[in-house]
Amino acid sequence: MKPVIIAEIGCNHKGDMEIAHKMIKLLGTFKLLNEDAYIDIVKFQKRTPKELLSKEEYNAPHPNPANSYGDTYGAHREFLEFDLEQNRQLKKWCEEEGLIYSTSTWDLTAAKEIVQLNPKLIKVPSASNLNFEMLEYLRDNYSGEVHLSFGMTTHAEERKIIDFFKEKDRAKDLVIYSCTSGYPVPFEDICLKEITRIKEAYGNEVKGIGFSGHHLGIAVDIAALALGATYFERHFTLDRTWKGTDHAASLEPQGLQKLARDLRCAAKALNFKEKEILDIEDVQRKKLKHVVELVK
Repeated sequence: MKPVIIAEIGCNHKGDMEIAHKMIKLLGTFKLLNEDAYIDIVKFQKRTPKELLSKEEYNAPHPNPANSYGDTYGAHREFLEFDLEQNRQLKKWCEEEGLIYSTSTWDLTAAKEIVQLNPKLIKVPSASNLNFEMLEYLRDNYSGEVHLSFGMTTHAEERKIIDFFKEKDRAKDLVIYSCTSGYPVPFEDICLKEITRIKEAYGNEVKGIGFSGHHLGIAVDIAALALGATYFERHFTLDRTWKGTDHAASLEPQGLQKLARDLRCAAKALNFKEKEILDIEDVQRKKLKHVVELVK
């Protein structure tokens, strides 16, 4: 399977629809620059802050005031939210660029809203993968793919999630991601061999296995491909120095283009020889190969 590459804008638009539109249009140009460097899916985030946060959490200051877009953490989260109609517009812009629109839903209200747009896929972030009220709604009321990250999740909880979707024969629409939740994640904590474990444990039950990375650089993703991941999700920003907690663990345009190119080139190379001597080798064999038989 060819790698599927997801550019997660998330909240890196800084609450500005014009910036979001600029990012979508830029992603749409990647294939013009290199036929292997294209992006398949653009992903945003949808939260209902008053549903996710207690009154105390909502009214508390942002833990890192330099990254805050509001006087309280709740006001910060509200500032970065796009409403349903704005998400409808984001979906339209993505489709105009030949891109698939998607959104992570963090709570039941957000899930109910985004289902109305009927996107091809909806993502469940690691933070919300045990919200079974939301999972039930997606499982029973949404016919598209559910992509779900396994960050901050025990093996027993993973099994419970898979079985929950299997109860209604929906695991075949489930894509699960190996993920370490951190921003950014040091290399020793990425734990790429988790991809192998997840694939061996659930690969025959779900639609696909992915890798959601919050690390620096792009070398690690190639290793994830070699281990069996086919869906690749990376945060995308126009400027890693912008205010906000996700920008530092995101890729800028040039880095994301290189990632897409390298993943697809590596995917082409991950195969067996179709015959013992390839055509390209046969030419060189006739020119260079010396066969010297032993004289007995």
